[in-house]
Amino acid sequence: MRNITLESERLILRPLDISDAGAVFEWASDERVTKYMIYPTHTDISVTREWLSSMDSLDEKRFEFGFVLKETGKLIGSGGIGWNDTEKAWSFGYNLRYDEWGKGLCTEAAMRMIEFVRSEYGAEDFVGEFAADNIASGRVMEKCGLRFSRDAEYSKSDGSVTFRAKIYRMHKDI
Repeated sequence: MRNITLESERLILRPLDISDAGAVFEWASDERVTKYMIYPTHTDISVTREWLSSMDSLDEKRFEFGFVLKETGKLIGSGGIGWNDTEKAWSFGYNLRYDEWGKGLCTEAAMRMIEFVRSEYGAEDFVGEFAADNIASGRVMEKCGLRFSRDAEYSKSDGSVTFRAKIYRMHKDI
């Protein structure tokens, strides 16, 4: 895996590894956090370890980061950004421990990931998708400069739930 580390005002965005399993399991096993995520709630830390092991096989235009609070050094969330061939744009996502919600940290992390691919790849087009009922995620995308494009739907990877969704897009400057 590429060893890319980014910084923002309050966060360090760094690669995840298997030693992060305990911290990741804390939010990946929390149904409040996973409610709208594509992955099902982790019920065993072995699922978390398996996901972390998959980070080694990311393609060259896909980046996954752990979000670490500079102030405490605590891993509080994760997110990624990568080229989406279907949308012909860079897509991104994020998730955060429940006790860190509402502090603007997802917006800060997402904006830093966007800035990174702009700088490294000359990226101009971005897309994000979120469950229509997940209003907070929509606000993050709006704060990053994305605007409503169309309605859609997506399902959890295990097929257990399908969500009405919103697709937001941005071209060039935020």
